[in-house]
Amino acid sequence: MNHESNTSRSGSVDNEDFLRLLVRAQIHLWDVADNALRAGHGLPLAHYLPMRVIAGTPDCRVQDIADGLAITSGGASQAVDRIEKAGHVQRRPHPANRRSSIVELTTQGRTLLDAAATTLDQEVERHLTSLSPTARTQVADGLAAMLPQR
Repeated sequence: MNHESNTSRSGSVDNEDFLRLLVRAQIHLWDVADNALRAGHGLPLAHYLPMRVIAGTPDCRVQDIADGLAITSGGASQAVDRIEKAGHVQRRPHPANRRSSIVELTTQGRTLLDAAATTLDQEVERHLTSLSPTARTQVADGLAAMLPQR
């Protein structure tokens, strides 16, 4: 990608280049994290992320996972099915709603998630060393500002 041709004299990036860079960076970090988690723990990032939401949400429902990851409830349900099949989560009936269930980590899932979190943190840190702590905060604040507010 030729960034020079789409960069103004003020150094700003045009919208299309910004989008392209953002998507490429996201894909790169996803691949880095996914490869590290698979190699170190046999855990794909697509399982890790819902497990992280489950761990941080008391009485977690599939809809909580969907909301936490900005995916459809159908996609969240399929993810839970796959993670449950791997033995890392289990469903139990919701005490107040018979049509719903609570998703919780198994003991094996909790142990795996704790170990995987360390690996993920180290790998992402290794790939973000080119950004100063101030730059990381600015990027994170900018990305958060782009997201719809809940």
